[in-house]
Amino acid sequence: MEHKFTTANFDGEVLKAEMPVFVDFYADWCGPCKMMAPIVKQLAEEYDGKLKVGKCNIDEEDGLARMYRVMSIPTMKIFVDGKDVSTIVGAVPKEQIVEEIKKVL
Repeated sequence: MEHKFTTANFDGEVLKAEMPVFVDFYADWCGPCKMMAPIVKQLAEEYDGKLKVGKCNIDEEDGLARMYRVMSIPTMKIFVDGKDVSTIVGAVPKEQIVEEIKKVL
């Protein structure tokens, strides 16, 4: 299941999560973000119960984007115990994301 992360729920859903969290910072107008969307959806299904996967729209949540220094999109981050432990920038192969996920699981 894919989650939607917002300023209102980020603290509880991401920073205080019981498991690692994968956050895809994206925008609706971003071509590379659209290319990554099916991969993010697959990751949500494949890692269900082990990794919380969700998206954060930077146009709606620009404060979060600034706080986590999202300079270009897509930017995908993995959080463990409330800490930003991994950052992947740009449209990348699924295998590259899986390698980062394996480091935290």
